[in-house]
Formats: sequence, structure tokens, C-alpha cells
Amino acid sequence: MKIGMNLLLWGTEINTSLFPVLEQIKSLGFDGVEVPIFNLNSQDWYIWRDKLDELELERLAVAINGPDANPLSSSAEMRNHALENNKKAIDCAEIIGAKYVSGPFHSALGVFTGKPATKEEWQFGINHIRTLADYAAKKDITLGVEYLNRFESYLFTCTDEMLTFVEEVNHPHCKIMFDTFHANIEEKNINEAIAKCGNHLIHVQLSENDRSTLGKGHIDFENILKTLKAMNYQGMLSIEAFSTKLAAANIWRKMFDSEYQLMSDSIAYLKKIDF
Repeated sequence: MKIGMNLLLWGTEINTSLFPVLEQIKSLGFDGVEVPIFNLNSQDWYIWRDKLDELELERLAVAINGPDANPLSSSAEMRNHALENNKKAIDCAEIIGAKYVSGPFHSALGVFTGKPATKEEWQFGINHIRTLADYAAKKDITLGVEYLNRFESYLFTCTDEMLTFVEEVNHPHCKIMFDTFHANIEEKNINEAIAKCGNHLIHVQLSENDRSTLGKGHIDFENILKTLKAMNYQGMLSIEAFSTKLAAANIWRKMFDSEYQLMSDSIAYLKKIDF
């Protein structure tokens, strides 16, 4: 399985200052990168495509919605705004050559009503993703819908609910992305949850229980990799780790020596696993 690195470890400012980081990622033996598409100015991404091509790094895109672009809003204007933003993210993903756009773009990060999702909100989410998948299909891009834990989102917060959602969307360009951090909070058994995803699964984010260096926490990555191998999973394994540079992650203490140390130790740990 190919191994990628999520660039959110360096925060949300995704610009050309990260090009030396891309070179480090390549030198450490990574196969690709997960690129957050928060800048929706498509012209800024052509230089990224050129750099990624130069380094021969595969690329996946990540997109989210902020509170000002909520697909579940009762306001049709805001729902349309969220849809247009996500379409722009797909346009940018197409420019850098990403075939998958993953993330919790079915709703807005950190927005809550204090209640479970209503039937109307569920349908807003279905309509949003179905329309977005139609748009993505025209670009030869597939969506990887992600569930977040209960402290970050509320439309759906576990594998069973996510599967119900994706199966209701019922679109060939709408699949699933699985994140072990959220699963560690929400699932009874992570391996059983992964197996349930079946052919819907197109991308996996490997994240330690504290979002730090893989192998330094308590998540059983060895059995997770064995489960993926048994499923004949063909997608990328992306290391997703966060630091104090990402305010939305609510991490307030230093948990590793440097980004380079985290990357080198994490990829070395994964490559030692016999699965």
C-alpha cells in the first residue's frame, strides 16, 4: 500500500513556502501527499501541480466547510454558497491532478444545534453530496465522505451512519474515507468498522489517538493494516497528524520534536509492520 502525508501538520496556510516540505516528504520515501484545498483561487494551484509532478508525488485533495458555508443550513442562500465553495475546491483538485477529494464537506466543521440531525438536515446533506458528486464526475474525481467524531460534527458520527448516508446518496462518485482518530472515539471495534466499508472505501487516514507520531499511542495499526490487506484495499494510507499550528484541532501542547521527526518515525514504523 502506498503511504502519503497530510499537509495539515503544518497548519492551514497551504502555499509555496511548503515546497521544501514536499521535498522532505519525497526524500523520506512517501508516495504522495494529501493537499488541503482551503484556498479556492484556482490560479494558485498550477504551480503546485508542477511541483508535485516534478517530485513525482501522488496527490489527494481535502476539503472542509466553515460555519459560513453550511450545507445543512435552513438558509437556501448559505446552502448554495457551500455548494459553490465545494465545487471550486473540486476545480482546484482537478488542477493539481487529484482523483479524490475527501473530507467532512457534507456539513460545517464545529457547527452544532444541540440536537441530533433532523430529517430535513439529513436530506440537505444528501442533496448537497449528490449534486457535488454529479459535478465531480464531470472532472473524473470521486468524493470520499468522512465522518467526524461527536465533538466536531453531528450529521453522522460513526461508520454505520456514514454507510447509510453514502448508500442513500447512491452515486458512483461518492465513496468513503476512513479516519482512525475519529474511529478510536466512536467505534466499538475499529477493524470491524473498516471491514464494513467494503468497496465503498477509497482512502484511509492513519492517525494516532492523540494526533501525534504513529506507533507512540494506543491505536493498533498492525491489525488495521491486516484488515485492509484482507479487504484487498488498493488506496493510499495517509498519515494525518496535527500540532498547535492547526487551531481547529484544539491541540495546546507539543507532542513531538519536529514535523520531520514525526514524519520519519511514522513512516519507519509503518514500514516495519509485517502484514
